[in-house]
Amino acid sequence: MNRRIVISIDAMGGDRGPAPILLGMDRALASNPSLHFLVHGDETQIGKLLDRRPALRGHCEIRHATQVVNMSEKPSRALRDGRDSTMWRAIESVAKGEAQVAVSSGNTGALMAMSIFILRKAPGIDRPAIAVIWPSQAPHGYNIVLDMGADVRADARNLLQYAVMGSEYARLSFGIARPRVGLLNVGKEPSKGPPELRDAAALIESAASERFEFVGFVEGNDLPRTTADVLVTDGFTGNVLLKTAEGTANFIRQSLTDAFRHSVWSRLGALFALTSLKRMRERIDPRRANGGVFLGLNGAVVKSHGGADAIGTASAIELAAKMAETDFPMLVARQLASLGAASPPARQADSGAVGANE
Repeated sequence: MNRRIVISIDAMGGDRGPAPILLGMDRALASNPSLHFLVHGDETQIGKLLDRRPALRGHCEIRHATQVVNMSEKPSRALRDGRDSTMWRAIESVAKGEAQVAVSSGNTGALMAMSIFILRKAPGIDRPAIAVIWPSQAPHGYNIVLDMGADVRADARNLLQYAVMGSEYARLSFGIARPRVGLLNVGKEPSKGPPELRDAAALIESAASERFEFVGFVEGNDLPRTTADVLVTDGFTGNVLLKTAEGTANFIRQSLTDAFRHSVWSRLGALFALTSLKRMRERIDPRRANGGVFLGLNGAVVKSHGGADAIGTASAIELAAKMAETDFPMLVARQLASLGAASPPARQADSGAVGANE
């Protein structure tokens, strides 16, 4: 690529400090030399790390900031007191047009609150969503799932918006001309699920066009299958799914390692199956699918996992670069605007609907 891509990095927000974030930047730069970084954090720490990587230093501008949003900090407090933080500065750079996308490994709630406040919601969006790529049997290797925790609540209208945003993200990420959208439910029968989901299904079906196809209700076991390219759910369910999948993937990886250490014969068998095992390990490695995209804002933000290492950070940055290559937020806004006036208002969910439906 020849086009200069500027990514704004919150270098202090992760659980492991700036070192793995800088390593991830270095990995991402090696595969995409058009990247440039605005690095927000402690100038002394970051400078020492960059001294070991002169090639990376040439692509970085350090923006000194020492305030860091704590992982346990409430979003409201972070929004009130965190305006000199590395997280705030990273997002603000996007709002000012200095960078095309921001990446942070910090507190998810605080990052979403700050992103909404600084960038504002795109026209036609009631609630932004977090979308992730999910390993699957699809030819391109992934499906898209949203919302993964931006907001635990979601009424039928919100789920319609998620469907539109998710389908546009699938078009960008995988080049699918007409992504298939499924709505996550406890069964595939039209009569299953709470009224809000049935209302959402009707809205999504009526909004389907040449931009996306609605395949109806899908179940949890469809996430890694080829049933749908985009799977839509509320943020409470999505976040539980994500944490469960991460834990399961790590359990499988560790179990495989333990199994092949059991005996000499096990280790010998592992040598014969080394290539296949490596491919499987990479396929279920959550680090390689790291990065949740905040959809529905007037700007691009990518949330990296708090404990991400260099591989995970590089994955998030590569995803951010892909977002930066297009005017993705405006594309989504145009699609929502085209159907917003035509779609009837959805029935409002009860304030306790999420808890009642789980």
